[in-house]
Amino acid sequence: MSTTITDPLRSGQAARAERSSSGAGGSAPMTTRPRRPFLLGRPVVYLVLGVFVIYTLAPVAWLFFAAASDADALSSAQVFSLREFALFDNIRELFATDGGLYARWYLNTILYAVLGGILASLISVAAGYAFDKYDYRHKEKLFGLVLLAVMVPQTVLALPLYLIASEIGLVNTFWSVFIPVLFNPFGVYLGRIFSEGYIPDEVLDAARMDGSGEVKMFFTVALKMLAPGVMTVFLFQLTAIWNNFFLPMVMLSDQELYPVALGLYNWNSMATVSPEYQLVVITGSLLGLLPLILAFMLLQRFWKAGLTAGSVK
Repeated sequence: MSTTITDPLRSGQAARAERSSSGAGGSAPMTTRPRRPFLLGRPVVYLVLGVFVIYTLAPVAWLFFAAASDADALSSAQVFSLREFALFDNIRELFATDGGLYARWYLNTILYAVLGGILASLISVAAGYAFDKYDYRHKEKLFGLVLLAVMVPQTVLALPLYLIASEIGLVNTFWSVFIPVLFNPFGVYLGRIFSEGYIPDEVLDAARMDGSGEVKMFFTVALKMLAPGVMTVFLFQLTAIWNNFFLPMVMLSDQELYPVALGLYNWNSMATVSPEYQLVVITGSLLGLLPLILAFMLLQRFWKAGLTAGSVK
């Protein structure tokens, strides 16, 4: 009788070779997908998004129900009961208060925000385009000053702007509020980013070879390609000007020139003495949100396209 002695090391090597050959010649070994951490799962993400949605929309919902309630429901904190839908009555009362002053404020705000937003977006995009496509001395240093100006709060500039406006006689005029909002350092920064992402240099070289001047080339070629960027800067500037409060408060003393934000603040200060202004302020605040909501709904496709500028070149 003969016995066979098996080498453990050789047997292990043979087993590994057999597994590797079966894996190469047969089907690929199954791999298990790593499990996603619980904190990154869909239920948690949906929960977080839901909390943020409620946090954002809850004040708007309260504002709508409060504007649709009468004075008794508002004083008794029963705005969600809607015992009497008085929204249209409150709107009529709003435009009749103080001789229809709210309509004047609304028109002022539209002029400040819409016209100022259009001009500011064009100026910002043009400046960003110049920073991107032209080479000149100290360009990056000047752009560094633009970035530095982005970090300066607008309230800090209100007093120097008031002193300048006082020296040239523009205090308590339309121009004292309108001119400062035309210049937005953050818009210049975005304009350069959009120009880098949307306008190839080859297109501009081709336009120059066709005999197009620099100004004509910007308005006929570059500006069309920068349309999503212009809309994005416009939305940011529209929101900033519409909610502008401190600069008009410093510059203006004539109520005929007030924007909506400053006018409602003035009425809210009077509500402590005359409670009838409280419901008027709430209704005016609700109407003040409508242009911003409408602008974002109509221009959101340009805004979404603008947010992806530079992601694909």
